Amino acid sequence: MPDSMPQLTLHDSRRRATVPFAPLDPGNVRVYYCGPTVYDLAHIGNLRAMMTADILVRLLRHLYPHVTYVRNITDVDDKINARARANGETIDSLTARTIRDFHDDLAAVGVLPPDVEPRATRHIAEMIALIECLIASGHAYEAQGHVLFAVARFPDYGALSGRSPDDLLAGARVEVAPYKRDAGDFVLWKPSEPGLPGWESPWGRGRPGWHIECSAMSHRYLGESFDIHGGGSDLLFPHHENELAQSQCCFPRGRFANHWVHNAMLLVNGEKMSKSLGNFLTIRDVLADTPAEALRLMLLHAQYRSVLNFTRAGLDEAKQTLNRFYRAVGDLPPDAAGPVPGAVVAAMCDDLNTPRALAEMHGLADRALAGDRGAARGLRAAGRLLGLLGQSADTWFRAGAGVGEAEIDALIAERLAARAARDFARADAIRAGLAERGIVLEDGAGGTIWRRA
Repeated sequence: MPDSMPQLTLHDSRRRATVPFAPLDPGNVRVYYCGPTVYDLAHIGNLRAMMTADILVRLLRHLYPHVTYVRNITDVDDKINARARANGETIDSLTARTIRDFHDDLAAVGVLPPDVEPRATRHIAEMIALIECLIASGHAYEAQGHVLFAVARFPDYGALSGRSPDDLLAGARVEVAPYKRDAGDFVLWKPSEPGLPGWESPWGRGRPGWHIECSAMSHRYLGESFDIHGGGSDLLFPHHENELAQSQCCFPRGRFANHWVHNAMLLVNGEKMSKSLGNFLTIRDVLADTPAEALRLMLLHAQYRSVLNFTRAGLDEAKQTLNRFYRAVGDLPPDAAGPVPGAVVAAMCDDLNTPRALAEMHGLADRALAGDRGAARGLRAAGRLLGLLGQSADTWFRAGAGVGEAEIDALIAERLAARAARDFARADAIRAGLAERGIVLEDGAGGTIWRRA
């Protein structure tokens, strides 16, 4: 990191404090994020975790010469098996389609792909090797075709999540099984019934537990110690706790992850998102009537460690903010950005303080709207760092706030016909309806033109 750059600080869940980020190798910062279990479309809660990873990696790439970003795919899981059976399709068909949908949805919102995207099913040999290591060191045991991690053999279990032994047992939500030595012991390998995915192993045909997958894939691509492990706060326990335990038992000289970054949950209209409440939203649900960039900006309105409340009013606010930013950059093309303003970089280095960075962007927009071209270039550059303002202003305004261009043209033609028929009430209703959707009509000698508000 150049001497002129501000010091990056990140909140570390393990230390429960915001601390300076010190990469193990400044020439190659290594990051691992837990990716999707691919059985259904990604929802906006999933998106928040992927967005946190995206802005973190974008900032790291601004600060350091090289970043290796690994984000896994879990493509062997009981939920996948159940969904494929319910759909009457093969597991391969379900996972292939869901992975394509996941990639398409993230790309639509400007989330950049990882450098490496390992799939669990292609790393079974690495998982078996780790399990054999844990058995050999006495940290795991075989029982009735299962292999389990012996929690009592790792004295630091619970240090990451900060939970007491009693809390760990109460919150583990583990299957009570007679073959477990301790109720909190978790599965590393389990038998596979005929017709379900399975691989030959020293313990019989079976499949891995969820936690060992990430330990094996992170080790394969990032080594015994790497810089940052991230994910949603819901993964802190038991998933990340278990990853840390089994990885440190296999590689006691390593630290596994040096920093743990967890984003807070996302609410919808003030409530936890759930299908039973009717407020469960996939990324595609939102993008059906909202510009993707507005969804991205809305998710940046709250710092990643703050609970974010998703509302339609918040989306509308994000659209209006983008209208202002695009008016400020004017005819400046996306590739005409200057250096990222230092105040924006400083805000992002303050534990990814996106609200502060957006406030700095509003200040740049004030100056740009007053005619300062340098501020317009700075605004473009700030947008690039946050994954915003990636199109021309003309393209943004012509997009019509989620209203298709063909639909707008059809409504303008209908309004013209209504005026010709002296049905002014209908003509006014069309104008008002478009205005509510952010489309302003301007009548002139050459006809009616439209622009985004």
